[in-house]
Amino acid sequence: MGKVGDTMFKKTIRAFTAAATIAVFSAGSAFAQTVVLKANDGSVDVTGELISFEDGFYTIQTLLGQMRMSASRVSCDGDACPQSVVEVAATDFSITGSDTVGDELMPLLLEGFASAINAEADIVTASDPAIKVATLVGDQGFGDPFAAVLVHSTGSSAGFTDLLEGTAEISMASRRIRPVEARALRDAGAGSMIDIKQEHVIAVDSLLVIVSQSNPIETLSIEQIAGIYSGSITNWSEVGGSDLVINVYTRATGSGTESTFSGRMLAPLELSTRLDATVIDTNIAMSRAVVEDPAGIGYAGYAFQRGAKSLNLVSECGIRTRPDKFSAKTEEYPLQRRLYVYNRVDTISESAQEFLDYVTTDAADGLVSKSGFIDLSIERQPQSNAGGRMRGLIRSATDQYEVSLMRQLLVEMLDWDRLSTTFRFASGSNRMDAKALRDMERLVAYLEGQPTGTEVAIVGYTDNVGPFGSNQQLSEGRASDVADILKEYAGDRLAGIGVSSMGFGELSPADCNETDSGREINRRVEIWIKNQ
Repeated sequence: MGKVGDTMFKKTIRAFTAAATIAVFSAGSAFAQTVVLKANDGSVDVTGELISFEDGFYTIQTLLGQMRMSASRVSCDGDACPQSVVEVAATDFSITGSDTVGDELMPLLLEGFASAINAEADIVTASDPAIKVATLVGDQGFGDPFAAVLVHSTGSSAGFTDLLEGTAEISMASRRIRPVEARALRDAGAGSMIDIKQEHVIAVDSLLVIVSQSNPIETLSIEQIAGIYSGSITNWSEVGGSDLVINVYTRATGSGTESTFSGRMLAPLELSTRLDATVIDTNIAMSRAVVEDPAGIGYAGYAFQRGAKSLNLVSECGIRTRPDKFSAKTEEYPLQRRLYVYNRVDTISESAQEFLDYVTTDAADGLVSKSGFIDLSIERQPQSNAGGRMRGLIRSATDQYEVSLMRQLLVEMLDWDRLSTTFRFASGSNRMDAKALRDMERLVAYLEGQPTGTEVAIVGYTDNVGPFGSNQQLSEGRASDVADILKEYAGDRLAGIGVSSMGFGELSPADCNETDSGREINRRVEIWIKNQ
């Protein structure tokens, strides 16, 4: 069963029904009546007499004998089918928080974790669709149940409250923990919530501004979106669209998704969402509402676009960004966000820790991608797309030294591809965050697979606060520091790979320097690799 499975088995050797009870209430008649179990993928229908429904499994008597099938794999059709609800008396550990993470990504991660320990995760949804119970069954699903995990999609803020109150061991969040939340947990003995052992980035996500496919609009500026959501723009014709009154859809105040959207689109302009906007509960419901409304506009996570159209965004200073995977991985899309899981150090169980160890490795990347989110794996892209922006900067510049440096940068860009790995810093600091430390291992592993003689450049940039020359020196220093960290971390793993560094100060901004969030995006170190 493996180390994780053995540990969890020892922890749950008690009667499994005490760990997670799935109580069934029949619609009326007794069992021993004919039902049809239909596979969710449409592959097979099985007809027989229902004998029992226990622990998330149907047992039926068929012409071929008795069969046992998981309720997560089939639906039941017939008068004898139970009206089931999930009653969780206790579980091995509970995961609560953001529905963005909990609806689709977390169940897939639990399935991957189960597979890694030679088990299978049978996931049953309660009558409340926000509640799921994952039953881990040994021997690839042919053995006995040995553990249960509760997943409750309550919202990012509620997840941190559960962590504080001790009703969950892991919280899911579609935003970073707020200082007031971190302080409350620290004061309760939970430790530093931004420590690498407690704050885990499991994916990145672009929050898409979406409209119906029938809407002719392809691009909106951040100011136009703010105008639509605040109520100063009320008709699509005001932004180049059809003569239709705009229907605004939003999320509940306090959700991680709403916080990301309003924090970037409305708060910098000191605006708030119009009072008559329609509040939608989930990402899935948001996408569905917008798809069905030719006059609607909303926002949802990258994985939940479904049949809606996502719009290109133009920042306050005219930088146009497409909502693609590369811009999300570099964290340069204006509505980009990280998806997190958090834990306390004082109460985390061994089984919950082993699950966290799994979801923060490369093994989870494929599951993140399968869920529709953007994984943390490294992508490579030519830099020809940056040429237009650089030429515009050259034309607008007046200082000859700056123009010369811009031209040098433009020439360099043509010879190098960019990797999606990007390191960022606090203002005036050379300190990297917890995600950067994990990204360093991914970068070393990626470069190990490159041919001998490959050249890598570590390239620094800053925001535009301060003198140009000082920013130039700061960017060079940061790039040199990252290059030294890379070499020290890699040891002899990168023998035959050339590593150099250079800095270009405040040139080539990825976002506007007029906002705190824009300046944060611009304080970065990129990884370039020589093209062929």
